[in-house]
Amino acid sequence: MRATARLLVATNELCGGHRPPPGHPDRPERLRAAVAGAAAAGAEALAAPLDEAAALAAIARVHAPALADRLRRACEHPPGPFDSDDNPVSRGTYSAALAAAAAAVVAAGAVATGGTAWVPVRPPGHHALRDRAMGFCFFNNAAVAAEELLARGCGPVAIVDFDVHHGNGTQAHFWERDDAFFLSIHRYPFFPGSGAGDEVGAGRGRGFTRNVPLAAGADDAVYREALEMGLEELGRVLRPAAWVVSAGFDAHREDPLGGMNVSDEGFGTLGRLLRAAAGKSPLVAVLEGGYSLEALYRSVRAFTLGVAGGAGP
Repeated sequence: MRATARLLVATNELCGGHRPPPGHPDRPERLRAAVAGAAAAGAEALAAPLDEAAALAAIARVHAPALADRLRRACEHPPGPFDSDDNPVSRGTYSAALAAAAAAVVAAGAVATGGTAWVPVRPPGHHALRDRAMGFCFFNNAAVAAEELLARGCGPVAIVDFDVHHGNGTQAHFWERDDAFFLSIHRYPFFPGSGAGDEVGAGRGRGFTRNVPLAAGADDAVYREALEMGLEELGRVLRPAAWVVSAGFDAHREDPLGGMNVSDEGFGTLGRLLRAAAGKSPLVAVLEGGYSLEALYRSVRAFTLGVAGGAGP
């Protein structure tokens, strides 16, 4: 099976330069698995070179400037944790994090007038807060992509996060905003502790955040029902001009961290539901979690095939 619509892949080999100590779940091999899965679905490479100044400008829409500067200095004298024990750094971590954000910006620009892009990058991003790294994440790549789309006039934006962990950083960034709707489907209670059903935004953003917490062991049917319900509610609040997906595959039944029971084809179903909801609108999907290399490859293949309009079994 191949994707029926053009699927672009924006990544950068610098993302492999983030090298946590042995045994850390976010190993460099994840990058190759996520790229290969999309290639098997018929994706086309999109050049995403690192322009440091442009990347820092895009990151500054989401994060305090001091965060990038602190990370750069920390990577000059590794090893050691950065902000938390979950975020060890190596000499290549700063460049990897910059390149991940840059690839998200390139992808958003490439599909701003229509199309689908997959952004297999690491480190992931959805836990990163304005001025603090956490949960393997340094810069919030999905929020960076959403801000780029908004800056290009592609708003409002729907942001859908199906990583097994709640995207607390993305939620916090858009908490009081009404130009983006944040929908998260995740295990709860679980790391990072946020994501209860009564977290709905505040001020102008009240009603523009929707969390769908799931119990441990949720399977394909539960995830499908949760996404269908969330998308229905999203559609009652706004009509998105563009979509950003935080695509984490750690809800897979083979993942060592997630404790969920989603299959390869379960992620294909999520991709097809998102494609149906987005229609012809621009869609950028960014890699978050997923820590079994074999399951990650298969899940990415199924998801990218689905989100690009490929037929299911």
